[in-house]
Amino acid sequence: MEFTTGTTGGLFAAIVAIGVGALIVAPMMGPSTVLMMVLPSMVVFGLLTLILGVKHGEYRVKN
Repeated sequence: MEFTTGTTGGLFAAIVAIGVGALIVAPMMGPSTVLMMVLPSMVVFGLLTLILGVKHGEYRVKN
């Protein structure tokens, strides 16, 4: 599977959507809490780990 920018962005959005959807459906938190607090933190953490993973992959390819 070729991981282009579109593929990576689509998979990232799908993972975040599944996580947020599961938290909204589960009765542990209200939808406003999930959308205002959990969603932004999931996006920030996901982007940081994505960038770190890409940089590590580039390092592994070079060495």
